Amino acid sequence: MHECWTVDVGRIGYQRAWDLQKRIVAARKLALIPDVLLLCEHPHVITMGRNGRAEHLLASETMLRTRGVEFHATNRGGDITYHGPGQIVAYPIVNLAEIRRDVGWYVRQLEEAMIRTTAEYGIIAERREGRTGIWVNVTDTDDSAGLEKTNTEEKLGAIGVHISRWVTSHGLAYNVSTDLSYFDLIVPCGIAGKRATSLTRLLKREVATSDAAPRLVRHLGECFGRTMRAVPHAELESTLAAQEIPAAVA
Repeated sequence: MHECWTVDVGRIGYQRAWDLQKRIVAARKLALIPDVLLLCEHPHVITMGRNGRAEHLLASETMLRTRGVEFHATNRGGDITYHGPGQIVAYPIVNLAEIRRDVGWYVRQLEEAMIRTTAEYGIIAERREGRTGIWVNVTDTDDSAGLEKTNTEEKLGAIGVHISRWVTSHGLAYNVSTDLSYFDLIVPCGIAGKRATSLTRLLKREVATSDAAPRLVRHLGECFGRTMRAVPHAELESTLAAQEIPAAVA
């Protein structure tokens, strides 16, 4: 099996992570490094994809500043979403020409990895036709009357990708212990009337990203037929720098 470096960069600003992705993409297109899976957690940030609509941002600039939320327009697909603490953000930078040249298949594999990870917690997550990401059916209970309310569906994981010369960037966001109130600042993924959820909310107990992340990494490796090898951030940086300096001199 081919190797994929798994690099956990911890909590990192959105722009810094995007800049790092672009460096990895450039090196991967030249086959200077293997496939890379970046794992991170972002400070509060709202991102808008290429297909995003301004009216799906419900908060004013003042409100965003008050709550300490950045805003970034990006080149990924999809509409608008939120990233923040308690959420696993995974950026696979893989060469689909070496795996399968099929964008739809690639997105389904990102969903599949999240579905399998969720199943390890005893929760059934599903796809929805025409909507990327993974969804969970939730039945709320009216405690005051002891009656069950109508089933609803809530989104547990979101996807937005960019592909250039078959090399992927951006990726998925998986809500583990995310503060879901921040999703009230947007129309999540541009779908009105749908709520975001998290493993912590669904299980009614705290779940750590450090518990969920290794499971997600393992399933991503299975889905893409890659042997996942943990590589320190410093090693990735030194590898990239060694390739970038000669290129700059030339």
